[in-house]
Amino acid sequence: MIARSHESPDLSVVIPVFNEEENIGKLHTELTRALRGVTPSYEVIFVDDGSRDSTPDELRRICGRDGKVKTLRFRRNYGQTAAIQAGFDEAEGTIVVTMDGDLQNDPADIASLVGYIDQGFDVVSGWRTSRHDRLWSRRLPSVVANWLIARITGVHIHDNGCTLKAYRREVVKKARLYAEMHRFLVPMLSLSGCRIKEISVNHRPRRFGKSKYGLSRIWKVVLDLLAVKMLLRFTSHPAAGFAVLSFPFVVVGVIAGTASLYQYAVSTVAGSMPIVMPSITVLAVFAATHLLFLGMFAELVVRVGDYQEADPVLYTVATVGDKS
Repeated sequence: MIARSHESPDLSVVIPVFNEEENIGKLHTELTRALRGVTPSYEVIFVDDGSRDSTPDELRRICGRDGKVKTLRFRRNYGQTAAIQAGFDEAEGTIVVTMDGDLQNDPADIASLVGYIDQGFDVVSGWRTSRHDRLWSRRLPSVVANWLIARITGVHIHDNGCTLKAYRREVVKKARLYAEMHRFLVPMLSLSGCRIKEISVNHRPRRFGKSKYGLSRIWKVVLDLLAVKMLLRFTSHPAAGFAVLSFPFVVVGVIAGTASLYQYAVSTVAGSMPIVMPSITVLAVFAATHLLFLGMFAELVVRVGDYQEADPVLYTVATVGDKS
């Protein structure tokens, strides 16, 4: 059973939505039925990511008849990462579940996710083993992306792109997401020491609306993956990381400097002094020095950040409340 709390609900469900007017009413009905079987103490947070259809009107109607539902509405479309972060900031539940608003995630799977949190895991991630999406535009790029994420982070999660996940509240309250980083959250949390569990979840074909994702997002994933690699390598001890980067230039500088001295000794006899090796020496020394200074500066920034945590503004909320 979920630990009861008089100060907060047992469960918060965060649902980012964008132009899902045909789906959210049916989702609310399914979700209410599923959550009543998990705990009577829950809240549902819809984060409207600047929808341009009648999604806001539908959300107002849902809030008007269900006091357990609240909505946040962005002033414009900020993206799924910002919407999830806003939901994390607003959530008060002991356990926080995220899911999509397009009816492809099955609310009935929430009970299994919560059950594994009760067993002691910090994060439970859904794995869409039988995925109902287009092969070339969705499934194949997802396989490649998940393979790259596993190779770079060393955390072998089969389906980082599945939004259906459950977290302990203390985990998500420390999370700060930006860009498209929501898909890397589980590997990052695993590397920080959280206990991770991946379970198979149901995935259903999209019935209404159209997908917001396609091949155009591959480049964003690749760029964010490079950013994650930099974070993993340099966040803890950036000076040491930059020192590693500067080492090849040090080696080149030593070799070129030695060659320059040899050429200088020979030139006293021949009467000419080539400038190629001295130029390489100067450039290599400059590059190595530059990287070492960058490392020291980065070390200073990280140490200052330990005492003063940055809190960037990722989104602007237009309306907040149970009936916004």
